[in-house]
Amino acid sequence: MRMLPLFLIIVACLCGQSAWALPPEPQGATALRTKPLKLAIPEGQAYCGAYIDFGEREERVTLEAIERFDHLVGKQQAIVAFSSDWGNESFPGDQLAIIANYGAVPLVYWSPWDRPVHQDLAPGQRGRFDLHTILAGQWDSYIDMWAAHAKDYGKPLLVSWGLEMNGEWFPWSGVFYGKGQPVPGCARCFAGPEMFKKAYRYVVDRVRAKGAANILWVWHPNNTSDPDEPWNAMAEYYPGPTYADWLALSAYGTQYPTENWISVASAVSAYYEKIAQVDPDKPIMLGEWGVGEFPHLGSKAEWLTDFFQRAPKEFPRLRASVFWHERWQNGDGSFSDLRVNSSSAALEAYRKGIADRFWLSRPIFQP
Repeated sequence: MRMLPLFLIIVACLCGQSAWALPPEPQGATALRTKPLKLAIPEGQAYCGAYIDFGEREERVTLEAIERFDHLVGKQQAIVAFSSDWGNESFPGDQLAIIANYGAVPLVYWSPWDRPVHQDLAPGQRGRFDLHTILAGQWDSYIDMWAAHAKDYGKPLLVSWGLEMNGEWFPWSGVFYGKGQPVPGCARCFAGPEMFKKAYRYVVDRVRAKGAANILWVWHPNNTSDPDEPWNAMAEYYPGPTYADWLALSAYGTQYPTENWISVASAVSAYYEKIAQVDPDKPIMLGEWGVGEFPHLGSKAEWLTDFFQRAPKEFPRLRASVFWHERWQNGDGSFSDLRVNSSSAALEAYRKGIADRFWLSRPIFQP
């Protein structure tokens, strides 16, 4: 789980249009229409990627920031990630154009939550995009608009909908939809995960019905489950092989100065094995990974070195990773610095590790 800043965002409405009317095409959209290509799954290698701290809002993307990050780490990115919250009521066409023209594949965290964003929510405070209202069809027009633009974009597009659903920090978590209550007529079905799976399948089915076949659906739980109970295990949220093109995992080392030191083995290795068991045939991605700079707890440089040494050997189905490059201030005034350059030693370790030929700097496309 990453730290999300709390802020207010004013969503502008377009005068004279309905809320779900298709907005004008972003500049350069026509040039992006090419013969549909597929994203290849690399053999014995993995795409390197990053979420880059573009600024206060996670949906911002700039070419300048991507190129600065490339210069910092000594390598280009095959995947560039950013968020597209439902509360924006828009399609991120401009961001996709920037990433595509740069030469990477976008990974969109398409999160069904409202504005303003509040990470800690109690039942009854889930916002407009409650899973019940999604399943009732209240947001069909928005989903259809998003799907139409995604189809028009045409290029491979990785989409992580409702990520980290096995944690209680997001309003689409099973925690808010019945938790582990039994489902009548199903011997091993729990109300919370079942509600999430229904909503996930509903969204995917509707997007596919609009012809957006270029989307690669990324099923994306957190490594640890909160609460850590059998009904809330990541596998309980899996919607099935026809609804996931990739399996992804958020796997962080220590993020806060008050935590104990979390090793690579504890954060990544143990949970790689768990997600690999969910589906034996899907490629695996670290949809988010990283560690903070806390010298009083442990060495970030050594942590990164350990990860890069383990990855090719211990994670045979790992085919992509997205490093979370961000620094934020905590409520107690302390800072969590997950950036690759949080220290010279950390930067050196990252540059050395990512330089290995195992990590591909550009996506491979095939007809």
